[in-house]
Amino acid sequence: MSMAQQAEPAVNTPPAPGPQQTDGRTARRPLPLRLLARPEVGVFLGAVAVVVFFLFAAPPVRDGSSMANILYQSSVIGIMALPVALLMIGGEFDLSAGVAVVASALTASMLSYQLTLNVWMGVIVALAVSLGIGAFNGWMLVRTGLPSFLVTLGTFLILQGVNLAVTKLVTGNVATDSIGDMDGFDQAKAIFASSFEVAGVQVKITVVWWLVFAALATWVLLRTKYGNWVFAVGGNKDSARAVGVPVTFTKISLFMLVGFGAWFVGMHNLFSFNTVQSGEGVGQELIYIAAAVIGGCLLTGGAGSAIGPVFGAFMFGMVQQGIVYAGWNPDWFKAFLGVMLLGAVLINLWVQRTATRR
Repeated sequence: MSMAQQAEPAVNTPPAPGPQQTDGRTARRPLPLRLLARPEVGVFLGAVAVVVFFLFAAPPVRDGSSMANILYQSSVIGIMALPVALLMIGGEFDLSAGVAVVASALTASMLSYQLTLNVWMGVIVALAVSLGIGAFNGWMLVRTGLPSFLVTLGTFLILQGVNLAVTKLVTGNVATDSIGDMDGFDQAKAIFASSFEVAGVQVKITVVWWLVFAALATWVLLRTKYGNWVFAVGGNKDSARAVGVPVTFTKISLFMLVGFGAWFVGMHNLFSFNTVQSGEGVGQELIYIAAAVIGGCLLTGGAGSAIGPVFGAFMFGMVQQGIVYAGWNPDWFKAFLGVMLLGAVLINLWVQRTATRR
């Protein structure tokens, strides 16, 4: 070949138009499939279906006051379902949440009445007690390594017995005395159990608190370092600890958040009815956990949101009140609850498999 010859420049031929070859790892699933893989979307569609069903099956639901009542029932469940959901995302759950609500209300009521104190003193002490119960659950969990099922089952039995025994010992009855005429009651009721009018319909303040707490929980999960810690310890606590996540602090604080929720709902119950039945709360913990599961929180931890449990709690409130407005036997509520829970578990299983499929 002559030195005078010039090398031909390389020519990059553009690929022929048409479908490109991709492997299974880089192929993107269609947008509708990716949306349906989000647990929040699934529970939202489920909530819409439940609303449409009862709009036809129970005409009184269409009334504004009926919907306000449904939202109220949903909010009481939803306020507790939010911290329970965060705890489940962190890989744990709390079986003592239901009786902890009653324990908080009993503490505030008996302390205020028996010592003739301003009810705000009882409210503050009840907050300390509730946070202490949560801290105890978390501390026992991280110190012993026992499953949260066993730790909180023990706390559930302790609180159930203490609630009944102490109330009978102090008041001589299974219920506390009314605190409706005590100092500070009206101010506390305005915060925890008041209502306001919207278009001629009375709406409970708990609905507002529910939405505020949901927005705050969503922000914490998605926009803060603490939210990353919650997902990390729920996914794999050993790996999280290896990269510097404070696992002990995160676990204990999540249980204390459940304690805060129990305190808030307990105060609502106390200032709504002026008195507390010491035997209540048993079984409510399953409602809170089920609302979180229906909302997309995996029992294995590491996945979920704060928005999903909002729709999960709304479905509970709609079904619970919709059955009454339809004139059906209220016992059917448990059957609906079981169907919704099984359906949510199956959907969550599909979501998990879809998310890990290559």
